[in-house]
Amino acid sequence: MSKLRIAVIGCGSIARHRHIPEYAAHPDVELVAFCDVVPERANFFANQYHATAYSNYEDLLANEKLDAVSVCLPNYLHAPVSIKAAQSGVHVLCEKPMATTADEARAMIQAAEEHHVFLMIGHNQRFMPPHQKAKEILKRGYLGRVISFRTAFGHPGPESWSVDGKNSWFFRKNEAVMGAMGDLGVHKADLIRYLLDDEVSEVGAIVDTLAKNNTDVDDNAVCILKTKKGVIGTLAASWSYQQEDNSTILYCEHGVLRLAEDPVNQVVVSLHDGSIENYQVGAVATNEKQVTSGVIDDFIHAIQTGTKPSISGEEGLRSLSVVLAMIESSDKKTFITVQP
Repeated sequence: MSKLRIAVIGCGSIARHRHIPEYAAHPDVELVAFCDVVPERANFFANQYHATAYSNYEDLLANEKLDAVSVCLPNYLHAPVSIKAAQSGVHVLCEKPMATTADEARAMIQAAEEHHVFLMIGHNQRFMPPHQKAKEILKRGYLGRVISFRTAFGHPGPESWSVDGKNSWFFRKNEAVMGAMGDLGVHKADLIRYLLDDEVSEVGAIVDTLAKNNTDVDDNAVCILKTKKGVIGTLAASWSYQQEDNSTILYCEHGVLRLAEDPVNQVVVSLHDGSIENYQVGAVATNEKQVTSGVIDDFIHAIQTGTKPSISGEEGLRSLSVVLAMIESSDKKTFITVQP
């Protein structure tokens, strides 16, 4: 089997820490091209992997014979670049949030369908070991139904993560469109959907800028969610937590399931009969300590087997719709019905 020819469009932090090293580690992948508007970034990786560097993604798509691309760009470029790649007959792995509007997301899905390529969205929380173990425990059924939940994702902000630091596109509303909600909140919206095997039907939220004085995008949010099956819970997203919190608690009929709270026992089940189950399954990824995401492997497997990626464009749209509803709820100061 010949190796899949992959290009990475956007050579910022998410490409540097996840996409590029994970592609490079895959035995069935050849990295053939890199693109970035800052030529030095594309050149750096092109030299490292004996590939071709571009500063214009349209030139890359026109000149290279590709199987797939990763789109690792500011949020406002996710849709146009992904659509152009799909129209070029190339499979697309796009970072989250998949788009800035539901219409953009639908256009991405339509382009992939019309040109018979796969579209996958990089929601890596689903593949993190504690979350995979939690899904397994919930499926076993001994905890009964989930009644409520609390999930949070917060850290000090993109300054220490982005290659541009305080000057990052994350803080420019015309490029990011949404702040902590698009960066972190969408992760947890997707995770709750995945863990509960349920859809969020209604949300209420306060989404605000409280901590950062260099931006007009949101940096803190607290949200209330209700699912179609009647589960209620809270979701928090923040760029002002000085210690990272990526935890989730599920309150069930027969016990409590705690995820990513304890650095040793990453999954803890506290049953109502007093018994405790501790699982050491591996930690969630952090900005400071990246672990293999599982996203790249899933994407490559989908292409090789001709099976739809587990986190399809449709899945990405459902999670994006939750976040968009939260932002609308905050703007209108009322509860909003989620429209996928």
